[in-house]
Amino acid sequence: MKKSREYVITTENTCDMPYSFYEENGVEYSYLPCTMGDIVYNKENDIDPKEFYDRMRNGTMPTTSQVNIEDAKKLWRPILEKGYDILHLSFSSGLSGTYNNCFLAAKELMEENSQYKILVVDTLCASMGQGLLLWKALEQKREGRSIDETASWVEYHKKNLCHVFTVDDLMHLHRGGRVSKVSAVLGTVINVKPMLHVDDEGHLILLSKERGRKRALQSLVSMMDERLGSYRDKNDVIYISHGDCEEDALYVKNLLQKKYASIKKIEINTIGSTIGAHAGPGTVAMFFMGDQR
Repeated sequence: MKKSREYVITTENTCDMPYSFYEENGVEYSYLPCTMGDIVYNKENDIDPKEFYDRMRNGTMPTTSQVNIEDAKKLWRPILEKGYDILHLSFSSGLSGTYNNCFLAAKELMEENSQYKILVVDTLCASMGQGLLLWKALEQKREGRSIDETASWVEYHKKNLCHVFTVDDLMHLHRGGRVSKVSAVLGTVINVKPMLHVDDEGHLILLSKERGRKRALQSLVSMMDERLGSYRDKNDVIYISHGDCEEDALYVKNLLQKKYASIKKIEINTIGSTIGAHAGPGTVAMFFMGDQR
């Protein structure tokens, strides 16, 4: 019988987790490049979030690229050569071709060496939703689950990872092909704030519109309440990400703390350039476990 090898969990920067998180948990990640003006930002040359969003506000529009097959192989080869198997949690296939490229890269590497084992999971998640699923997978690993057991847990629970968010301007999402022109135009009305979620196929879906920013932020908590179901008292950790609007994220955090005593930790982080290029400044997103998305 083939001896079971130790494994590591890898992902992409689309998790929008603090860089310290990856270091502390031994997580290697690929970076979806972001081009702004004539500069390509990547893992070795990242852009300060404040500068990134200020440039967007001043009219400089970024573009992003997916992780290609060679990028994925470059991430994994050193890990495999050290004798580890790999569980890779990939950015939603409903938003990027990254998952498919990672799947193909894994297949090619395993064909090169039959000792290699790489499991690639399409998380159907984005931003700190992908990050929260990563955290949950790391918990499974810490509890002694095998690579197959952890992968199975993620596959089974990934559609319980709920994403609800509001944006200031839907045209950023339309420009990147994430929502239709009709949805973008309907959502771009003076003082009307779009409310969106990520569906079971990992796509961004416009659900409704709220009049005014404060009502939109309050609506995030209502949207969470509708989705919790059997997870109502089981969410010990909630993640909130934002597009350079920390005060709004803190306002939502305060609402959550008042409403849910069972939540032990609420983590806030800025949305990175890859996701921010499509969501834009002023985005506030909330991620939690619920019965359905």
